[in-house]
Amino acid sequence: MSRKNKLRKFAEILDFPNVYECYNVQQPALVGAGMQEVELRGHWHDQHFGNAHPITLELACGGGEYTVALARQFPDRNFIGVDIKGNRIWKGAKTALEENRTNAAFLRTRIEVIGAFFAPGEIDEIWITFPDPFPRASKENRRLTSAYFLEKYREILRPGGLMHLKHDDPGFYQFTLDTIAADPRCQLLYANDDIYASPLAYPELGIRTRYESMHLEAGKTIKYVRFTIS
Repeated sequence: MSRKNKLRKFAEILDFPNVYECYNVQQPALVGAGMQEVELRGHWHDQHFGNAHPITLELACGGGEYTVALARQFPDRNFIGVDIKGNRIWKGAKTALEENRTNAAFLRTRIEVIGAFFAPGEIDEIWITFPDPFPRASKENRRLTSAYFLEKYREILRPGGLMHLKHDDPGFYQFTLDTIAADPRCQLLYANDDIYASPLAYPELGIRTRYESMHLEAGKTIKYVRFTIS
């Protein structure tokens, strides 16, 4: 992507009413459309969505394909895609606006400070779809299903909140299962190392992003883990 195109997207996203951005993780704060400061922690239902429907996060959402597709499939739920790259979430945010998909929003921030933007129990479930698996052992804590990140999610998930991992990497899949097994506050509900080898256990697994389609074309199998954390 050219620098000019990136700058155009950064400029456009500043006026999107469904995007909130954090510019300083050392002092986490959010701005919305028109660079107006907003305080949404504990107020996403009443100040953004205007309803009391459950909220689902998609972490490392990239272009927001899964976030928007979930919002289409479940109109009685709210979805927030989270990513650090504004030029990535531009696509999903723009699609949601064009479709008048009011139950889809986007948050640009680092996931390490996610607790600054959501109150305890404000989130009902979390999806993690095809993030960087960080295969080197020295970067284990950067994996989004590491014990480090599970503690971050506990700050915002309702007790017993659902977690979903969808990925192609067998090492990351096994790492996630090992992390769950080592944590007595986690409960594994379902795991499958080849979701398309049999009828899908859950209809939302049928959503395919561009990257997932590429993985399938390369002959990779898609894995899924569903668990709760308390």
